[in-house]
Amino acid sequence: MMNSFKQKLRGVSISQLITLSACLLVFTIVLVFPLLSLFSKAFLSRADEFVGFQNYITYFGSPMLRASILNTIDISLWATMFSASLGFLYAYALTRTRIKGKVFFKYIALIPIFIPTVVHAIGLIYLFGRQGIVTGILGADIEIYGRLGIIVSEIVFTFPQAFLMFFVALEFADGRLYEAADSMGVPPLKKLFKITLPEIKYTVVSVFFVCFTLAFTDFGAPKVIGSSFNVLATDIYKQVVGQFNMNMGAVVGTILLIPAVISFIIDRLISSKNAGTLGAKATKLEIKKNNRRDIFFFAFCSLVTLCFLALIGSLLVGAFTEFYPYNMGFTLANFNFHESAGGIGSYFNSLKMAGLTATFGTAFVFIYAYMVEKTNGLGALRRYGNLLSLLPMALPGMVIGLSFIFFFNTPSNPLYFIYGTITILVLSNVLHFFSVPFLTASACLKKLDKEYESVGDSMNIPRWKTFLRVSVPLSLPAILEIFMYFFVNSMVTVSAVVFLVSSSFRIAAVSITHMEEAGRVSQAAAMSLLILAMNVLVRILYEIAVKLIRKKFEHKEIVTDAEKN
Repeated sequence: MMNSFKQKLRGVSISQLITLSACLLVFTIVLVFPLLSLFSKAFLSRADEFVGFQNYITYFGSPMLRASILNTIDISLWATMFSASLGFLYAYALTRTRIKGKVFFKYIALIPIFIPTVVHAIGLIYLFGRQGIVTGILGADIEIYGRLGIIVSEIVFTFPQAFLMFFVALEFADGRLYEAADSMGVPPLKKLFKITLPEIKYTVVSVFFVCFTLAFTDFGAPKVIGSSFNVLATDIYKQVVGQFNMNMGAVVGTILLIPAVISFIIDRLISSKNAGTLGAKATKLEIKKNNRRDIFFFAFCSLVTLCFLALIGSLLVGAFTEFYPYNMGFTLANFNFHESAGGIGSYFNSLKMAGLTATFGTAFVFIYAYMVEKTNGLGALRRYGNLLSLLPMALPGMVIGLSFIFFFNTPSNPLYFIYGTITILVLSNVLHFFSVPFLTASACLKKLDKEYESVGDSMNIPRWKTFLRVSVPLSLPAILEIFMYFFVNSMVTVSAVVFLVSSSFRIAAVSITHMEEAGRVSQAAAMSLLILAMNVLVRILYEIAVKLIRKKFEHKEIVTDAEKN
């Protein structure tokens, strides 16, 4: 047994073993232990006595709480069907037509990502509320509060996710199939159902489950525009914040996990089938001219763009008018945020939190991915690392926040001192958004030649030097993408941190919710614009930085080729 263990460690330095083990230990403490605390709490009474499934029996025995499950499934299904359909058409327009303004349309479609989901609901209230802009024009109230408002908000929230997934799937295609279909006179609609959709069938399944899970677990929109229409996410909030019933909150949290876990498992099962690439004999799809098609899709993209711009425009109206709709005079007073909701300090707190999350999250993710991908041997540890890295993808933000309360808010826990500080907010954000950056880092590192490490090892160069001098410079675009992903999502998240913010450290996204509760909707709109402006700025800086890096590498390649010749 000792010889077998030594054999497994052959070629593995002590520093590699310690670093990988330390990363896995941190991840286990932050992910596994809090989840165990959450599940155990669901089987305890308020007096911390074991009651088995009694909490679940009580929950499902309440008609009102039981209705929340059906309501959540209902709004999630409708939102998924609409966002998936609209996302496909929008992606199809940008990849399979010859319309003008594709770059403009692409970036406008990303706008909902840059603002919290509570803001989607606030924008809809400004447009379609009882005193809304569109309501006034139509002269009729469409009753946006409740079920309809939540569905529309979730469509806005999930549309960018659906669009991006379909965009990637449709961007490349084997032109030979379409050429053969054209030669046989196959009509466009039949090509869509016989060629295009079968090509992306696994993406369709993934989009459905991703959108359904996002809508199922979202808290922000139902909180603002849901009125008396209860869903699971707001049930958790009411149980924990309203009634201080942590055990029942844990019960709802475990129920909230079900669709996320199912989605995660199905996505993992089909991901291997969806990993195909274009064959060597594939030809590029030539998009032929078709005026009727292009006019239709240009009008469709323009309509979707108009909806998103109207949403942002309504926030501008609310933020820069004295008292909408009764006093439409221009003012900047709405940017003097009331201290009871955190004031302007909550915005700077968000910048600080997002900056720390992006900095430490990016560093940890990239080191973690490097150790999992580039360590020789230690197969069991690396497999465990891969499993841990993908689990956050199946965890709703509210479940993470709730599990952190149960685990860290215990005086006997040595890490109790971080509860109520910015540290626990950063940890929750890094965990919540970990999986996508990890997959990005892993994909980037897999593309790097393994010979870099082999040559370094043969010359007795420490792995950390190879990491800093080779892997990091070659992976800069991916590192910047990870940084931006962490920053933007940390600025807009509500669900992962709503239970963890303290009165001494408030953040902007949660403050928007409190402002709306207090009737200061204009100030909520103003804070939303500040978040949007910062996230757009970060995105622009990212695009500029990536272009400069790629130009630099292209210049080096040209110089190297010239020297060789």
